[in-house]
Amino acid sequence: MAQFELAMPKMGESVAEATIIKWLKKPGDSIELDEPVLEIATDKVDSEIPSPVAGVLEKILFEEGQTIQVNGVIAIIQTEGAAAANTGSTSIAAPAPEPIAAAPVNAPSVAVHSAAPEKSDSARFYSPLVRNIAKEENIPANELDAIPGSGKDGRVTKEDILAYLQTRNAKPAAPANIPAAAAPAPAHAPARNAIQAPAVSVSGGDEIIEMDRMRKLIADHMVMSKAVSPHVTSMVEVDVTNMVQWRDKVKKDFEKREGEKITFTPIILEAVARAIKDYPLINVSVSGTQIIKRKNINIGMATALPSGNLIVPVIKNADMLSLVGITKSVNDLANRARANKLTPDDIANGTFTVTNVGSFGNVMGTPIINQPQVAIMAVGVIKKKPAVLETPQGDVIAIRHMMFCSLSYDHRVVDGSLGGSFLRRVADYLETFDPNRSL
Repeated sequence: MAQFELAMPKMGESVAEATIIKWLKKPGDSIELDEPVLEIATDKVDSEIPSPVAGVLEKILFEEGQTIQVNGVIAIIQTEGAAAANTGSTSIAAPAPEPIAAAPVNAPSVAVHSAAPEKSDSARFYSPLVRNIAKEENIPANELDAIPGSGKDGRVTKEDILAYLQTRNAKPAAPANIPAAAAPAPAHAPARNAIQAPAVSVSGGDEIIEMDRMRKLIADHMVMSKAVSPHVTSMVEVDVTNMVQWRDKVKKDFEKREGEKITFTPIILEAVARAIKDYPLINVSVSGTQIIKRKNINIGMATALPSGNLIVPVIKNADMLSLVGITKSVNDLANRARANKLTPDDIANGTFTVTNVGSFGNVMGTPIINQPQVAIMAVGVIKKKPAVLETPQGDVIAIRHMMFCSLSYDHRVVDGSLGGSFLRRVADYLETFDPNRSL
């Protein structure tokens, strides 16, 4: 008999840790080759982790709800023979993740290399990821202790410390001689325990529905975004008649040639990518008093899931793709999102987001910025409306296909001039779409 160390696999380039949702096996259970052993969660994507060896589960090193860094050993499997003994974290290759339905998790941030996580002087628990961020940003222990946490028992999560860093330089850190308990909470911190929520009464006929894990993540992210960024929204009405007529003309031939449908979304994303190249300061993030200008144009598209939750897969380097390429990426990501087949990398590194409120019959919306981005654009339903057209023979009233676009932006770094000009440029590209364009 030999021992095999089952490690937390790396699920994507941007993933540093994962939370154990559920152990599918218990100590003493037999495990077949490639049989799922546990379920883990990374951001909004859940995955089953298969065993790369056959054997018997001897020991579970971490419990459900704990957050573990990638490559950390999480279980010991007894195997036949010595070849698999003590293979360590390099013995398991990252599986092709097959996300499953989100499950409720109240997951604390827990250190992974020992059963007892490291402590600060205040005996507060911090995950290795949080400690590494604090070290890189030169956050002393007393300042770290003063950051309100939104995790279980007030523990500081990755999102808490990143949100704190957003405006850290704008507000003095807590003095070293002030106890952590007395240090004032930063106004921008999205800590749930710092918000005085109203008391809610429940009557006999009411139904109580516990949020699932994804809904909790969305709720925390939205509250954090509103706390971090002063939101401003600009709107414009767009004549998309040329776009609509062209799509109606080519959709059958496109589907016959490419084997999939073309919607309005790829055309809109193409216009957004072109406008971002014209106004690159809309494609930035904020870190303290620094503006990080992104090299790549990675456009996220908000996608509604059958569960009612929302996820934002990202089209990487959208400005470098043809319209056909964008269409294929949109269809692929949307289909895999609705089938719970996205990987962590599919939702990582977005620099700008587009959401289609028109798919629900809405004419416009004021979306919340998807942090750490600084802008998000919503497109409304396309409706036929009478509009005034200027012609050489004079003004005429004609029936046109009209659509509202709205842009919510972070007023710390995007002023009305930039936000309004960018939105107008997107509208210009859509309105001047070539109705005779070839596929």
